[in-house]
Amino acid sequence: MSGKPQYDEIAVLKAAMGVFWRHGYANASVSDLTEATGLSRSSLYQRFHDKGGLFSESLQLYTDRVLTRMRSTRAHTSKASVEALLREFLPTESKIKRPPGCLISRSNAEQEDLTAAGKLAANAAACQQRQIFMEILTRGQLEGEIEQNVDLNLLAWYYFGILQAIVNLPSVGATSQTLARLIDVAMLAWPQGHT
Repeated sequence: MSGKPQYDEIAVLKAAMGVFWRHGYANASVSDLTEATGLSRSSLYQRFHDKGGLFSESLQLYTDRVLTRMRSTRAHTSKASVEALLREFLPTESKIKRPPGCLISRSNAEQEDLTAAGKLAANAAACQQRQIFMEILTRGQLEGEIEQNVDLNLLAWYYFGILQAIVNLPSVGATSQTLARLIDVAMLAWPQGHT
């Protein structure tokens, strides 16, 4: 018999991701996780060591999906790329029922409860999201679309904050139309002089 697990690891991580996404790290019990994943407690501990290990790998899977989606959304200019990226995350009617909000945001809001590895993973995920905005803006500056005196770091934080609003505010009642208008307003902050 091989030492490989006799289950689909991606399916397990997706199921665990759903539990952490809905309940948060602190409120996700090992019983919730074994029920959702179909793993026995011994299999969970053998493969992931503990709840924290399962959380870190689940969050990594989620982060990889989000970053892939962010990197694949591009347009012909930096401004158009930022706007397209923000609009990519507007809520839509979907047959797939996902928990509200963003797992990365939720995890960072729960820093007090996370393990040291979990804190690092949650923080790194958010930093990678912001870095994608920074890369788009840097390209825009290099290509002369954005003036040299513009504070790209501040602008990256600003548009990252708008993205956080788009993915998290639907849970408190913001509609897709409201958020689309929010993007319209956010794009007015684009540095003047070049478009």
